[in-house]
Amino acid sequence: MWNIDTKYREEFQSTFERLYYKMAVLKKSRPLPNIALQKIKESLSVEWTYNSNSIEGNTLTLQETQMVLQEGITVKGKSLREHFEAKNHEKAINYLFSIVDDSYEIRAIDILSIHSLVLNMIEEDFAGRIRNGGVRISGANFVPPNANKVSDFLDELIDFVNTNPMQLNDIELATIFHHKFVWIHPFFDGNGRTVRLAMNLLLMRKGFPPAIILSNDRKKYYEALNQANNGNYQKLMLLMCQAQERTLNIYLSSLPDNDYDFQEISNIVNEPNSPYSQEYVSLLARQGKIDAHKEGRNWYTTKKAIEDYIENRQRKRNIS
Repeated sequence: MWNIDTKYREEFQSTFERLYYKMAVLKKSRPLPNIALQKIKESLSVEWTYNSNSIEGNTLTLQETQMVLQEGITVKGKSLREHFEAKNHEKAINYLFSIVDDSYEIRAIDILSIHSLVLNMIEEDFAGRIRNGGVRISGANFVPPNANKVSDFLDELIDFVNTNPMQLNDIELATIFHHKFVWIHPFFDGNGRTVRLAMNLLLMRKGFPPAIILSNDRKKYYEALNQANNGNYQKLMLLMCQAQERTLNIYLSSLPDNDYDFQEISNIVNEPNSPYSQEYVSLLARQGKIDAHKEGRNWYTTKKAIEDYIENRQRKRNIS
């Protein structure tokens, strides 16, 4: 189960370095101004809740999720369950922030607590309880293990990420944890929302902000998990790196003296003397080859990111 193929590493080395550099800059800038930090946390809590629930079929929009969480408004035409899903997810996020610190080691009791919060008032009989029967996942290319093996597999996974015998970096570790948790599928319901919360404990304890998988990437996300079931982690690793880069950029852009000028790719390439087309720069962004992040369906990057890419290409050609 723990035979992890790391052939993706060379491809992602420069991305890992960029993310760790940004994390170091963010750490050095802490503590951030309280009002700025609070605003970012509130905004990310809404986005995180909206995206994770939307992936699972919740129909509340981003704006409606904000109204439910921050204004306590009941949205007409939306089910009671969808309202509970939003409020429960927010409580689970708050729980994460309350338990994580730089010495944190993930525990089974914390995973069960997260799951209990996620399904509170929704599936009370299953909330916080390991499944005791078989399950099948629609659209997945595997069948989760027998219920009798789930508890042991979960304990093995927790031990794996806490001891880190392969010396994986934090982003790799969170990605592997994410996939293996989905493969184990320890609960009858709420596995996706629980793992997208729990994996962030592994990132947040090291100083990273939470990584948020976007609902617009739902199809790509499920395809990446299916590929990981076959031992190929490239797509899932890319998705995780992009999710992490987006929140890092949000935090860094809030710093008083930041020089991060993220713009829509279409705006940058339409300027005179732009060396690349919009299609090509968008491809570089999707492939994780430049510093970029996604907002909705649009990609954002900086002129410097494109210049750095050109410089690196030229350097490699000179070496060749």
